[in-house]
Amino acid sequence: MLLLGCIKEVTDFELVISLPNGLTGFVPVTQISNAYSELLSKQVAQGELLEDLKSLSDLYSPGMLVRCVVTSAEESDNGRRSIKLSINPKNVNKGLNASALTSGMLLSGFVSSAEDHGYLLDIGVSGTHAFLPYEKVQNYIKTVNRGSGLKIGQSLNCVIEEVKNEGRVVRLSADRSKVAASIATEQQNWTLSNLLPGLVVKAQVQKVSPLGISLTFLSYFTGIVDFMHVDPEKSTNYSPNQVVKACILSVHPTSKVVRLTLRQAFLHPGRSPNQLSNDRIGAVVEESTVKAFYKQFGAVFELDDGTLAFARLKHLSKNRKSFKPAAFKTGCKHKSRIIDYSLMDEMCIVSLKYQIIEARFLLHRDIHTGDVMRGKVLSLKPIGMQVKVADGIKGLVPSMHLADVILKQPEKKYNIGDEVRCRVLECNPAEKKLFLTLKKTLVQSKLPILSSYEDAEPGLITHGFVVCAREFGCIVKFYNDVKGLVPKNELSSEPISCPDKVFHEGQVVKVMVLKCEPQQERLLLSFRLSSRPVPEGRSECTPKKNQQVKYQIGEMVDVKILKKNENGLEVSILEDRGDVIASLPTVYLSDFVANSKLLWHCLQEGDVLPRVMCLSDKGDHIILCRKSAVISAVQEEQVVRSFSEIQPGMQLIGYVRKVMPFGVFVEFPFGVTGLAPKVSMSDKFVTDTKDHFEVGQTVIAKVMSTDKEKQRVLLNLKVSECSSGDSAAESFSLLNQYFKEMVDIRNLLRRREQSGLARLLCELVPGKELQLVVQDVKEDGSALFSGSCVRGLTVTATHYHLGGKNIVPGEKTKGLVLHVDVITSKVYVSLREDLLKKRAKQVGVHGSQRTPSTLPSCST
Repeated sequence: MLLLGCIKEVTDFELVISLPNGLTGFVPVTQISNAYSELLSKQVAQGELLEDLKSLSDLYSPGMLVRCVVTSAEESDNGRRSIKLSINPKNVNKGLNASALTSGMLLSGFVSSAEDHGYLLDIGVSGTHAFLPYEKVQNYIKTVNRGSGLKIGQSLNCVIEEVKNEGRVVRLSADRSKVAASIATEQQNWTLSNLLPGLVVKAQVQKVSPLGISLTFLSYFTGIVDFMHVDPEKSTNYSPNQVVKACILSVHPTSKVVRLTLRQAFLHPGRSPNQLSNDRIGAVVEESTVKAFYKQFGAVFELDDGTLAFARLKHLSKNRKSFKPAAFKTGCKHKSRIIDYSLMDEMCIVSLKYQIIEARFLLHRDIHTGDVMRGKVLSLKPIGMQVKVADGIKGLVPSMHLADVILKQPEKKYNIGDEVRCRVLECNPAEKKLFLTLKKTLVQSKLPILSSYEDAEPGLITHGFVVCAREFGCIVKFYNDVKGLVPKNELSSEPISCPDKVFHEGQVVKVMVLKCEPQQERLLLSFRLSSRPVPEGRSECTPKKNQQVKYQIGEMVDVKILKKNENGLEVSILEDRGDVIASLPTVYLSDFVANSKLLWHCLQEGDVLPRVMCLSDKGDHIILCRKSAVISAVQEEQVVRSFSEIQPGMQLIGYVRKVMPFGVFVEFPFGVTGLAPKVSMSDKFVTDTKDHFEVGQTVIAKVMSTDKEKQRVLLNLKVSECSSGDSAAESFSLLNQYFKEMVDIRNLLRRREQSGLARLLCELVPGKELQLVVQDVKEDGSALFSGSCVRGLTVTATHYHLGGKNIVPGEKTKGLVLHVDVITSKVYVSLREDLLKKRAKQVGVHGSQRTPSTLPSCST
């Protein structure tokens, strides 16, 4: 069976392909093309890397449409179907022969070699040499390959321009405009035996039904457009005898059924279908509205953002017995969860099953290092145990981690199907790899999780496990492959002559961090928990004598910048003749994360910052803060100075101290800290805590409860819980503060005489109309621009903000500034007519080139 598919994921050894109707297939690395397979075999035979052999990720990217043929379809024990595919033109174009080739045909070819004047392409037709001249591929190389030549095994759509010697030689063109405009015609003599998916045809509507549309095309062919491939914007406007453009999706070899799509993304060969942000997958939608119900297939829903989604019949209820068709009448609302996205159907795939909606883990990215979970034993192998932790998610427990001690016969302890409680050692969502531990001490440990070198603060006590014991000491490993050295003198308070006799591989140990160098990934540890680490640098330098001046928390000072470092600014306090040195971290420069980064970027050594507040003073280490909200809270006494002052229901202003997978730690002035658990972080569903908060971010927190015995505070960061009665006034006050800071930043940039680029960035305010020249149109539909008014800057517009315009390099156009990124010197613009007309209307009303009131006067 021939199918049109869209690349969903690229791995080292296969392409994951999105197929119509929510199906997924896999193309092994050996099923790309004959020339690519020959290079693979040559590399294996020689045992060394070949320069001409590029990885699949160098040749293919998500979003590319490819023609596929099904090589096998197998069903596993759990009912899942595995579809194996080939994109090799020898298989895909099997029905074509040399005599059938005619000018204007759209074929997919694979680069087999580079010649003096062009490329030889494999189009899968025996006895035919297909040549692609350099001049016919320059546009493709510039826009898609970013200037680099084509590589062996690379796929591209081509139009036949000339046929010679009865089809033994054909000349091709990969010009993107010609490919996009190509339409299959009767003159090209297509037959049912060689009809290809991906061809765009003119068709006539025969019959319209709730399940789809019947079409006729190429004079005598008939085809079907199912309900998922009717153009959503015209779904109710089709009528018999209407002429439409359609794209062939699949051709069944035995039943001769041809399926087509009317979706706009497929009607111009070479383009890509719309993609969904990965952040959306896994989201729970409280109200999904039924648009249509098909008793044999499932239901189409409209989600909260207006997009369409499809739920298969088996995902509409827990089981067949509990399924009630009456609950899926048009307009009915249901709670659902987005479990996937079908690129070929341009639809979210959702489930209404309670166990899926409430599932803690749906994707690998939902799993975080240190998470404790339950799983089911699938198999026992020499390398370890395979455990199923959720549908579609399996993890490996290495042999060393099957128990606190090394098990020689693990099959005596574990049986297939047993439920086990485990902890995540490492999770790599990109490679879908998950490593777990069953060591009881690690699983039950209440000590902090050490999963990065940045978290290894001196004095931290945690659990790890020994991976090596030698005469020099022990190597101890933690989570995410973090490891450190326990030198021989730190193994015990008593001398140990032979560490390998005392400690063994896999042994769980409690250690204390003495010193850490994150950039070098060096970690010094101790088993002597009673010892106290010397703060870094203490032995090398001592504080200045007049550094002993104490500053009260909340005291306002003026400072001068001495030095910029990676984490902030080193400043001198002017009140004490500049002799007292203090730190002003980047995250404390502003209440707004974006402004903090901008300020650090714009400030220079020698600049003076007035009215900065002392946040903490430990004698030799003074921390300052420039956050307006925090300063106001301290000055207005809207703070707590000790744990005893905290009462449930209080609303306090603080800043994020640490973001953990299970929640966010918030610190308040005077050192009191609290935890906002994951469930209390946001009004939205929280998949990854790092997507919602950043370290140093200013927050308003509501005290939920306190535990005096354990000195713990639980917080709520939900906007719905933390806003006061006059939320509009609060919002405008914050916006006013934000724009006030932006004006200061702009003035700061203007004063930098050495940077003409900075002054140019200051003048490019959102809402300003620019005269631009199209420089490049990328494969994802976005575009780059140039122009005298933006010289030296990167100007770009997303596919959405091109407004459906078919622009080409060299074309002149108007663009409206949306956003200016000062740090990267990037300007984001829009070509959408509705925005440009709105801008023109406002200019007409005001009589001058003013920034529209609907857009901020400056942007970060």
